[in-house]
Amino acid sequence: MLSTIFMFASPQQIIIIAVIILLLFGGRKIPELMRGLGTGIKEFKEATKDDKKKEEEKREDITK
Repeated sequence: MLSTIFMFASPQQIIIIAVIILLLFGGRKIPELMRGLGTGIKEFKEATKDDKKKEEEKREDITK
């Protein structure tokens, strides 16, 4: 989703958005926000992997 947003936005628009975010949150708050975002993405990936493993285990149990 985020990559499609950047495909349609020009570099000038991305810079303007970055400046607005910097003004809203300040330079000290941004690393904390990015850290939280990274943690959230990592947890989401782990959860989807767990779901896929459970589905594969169910399929194996059914075929046996």
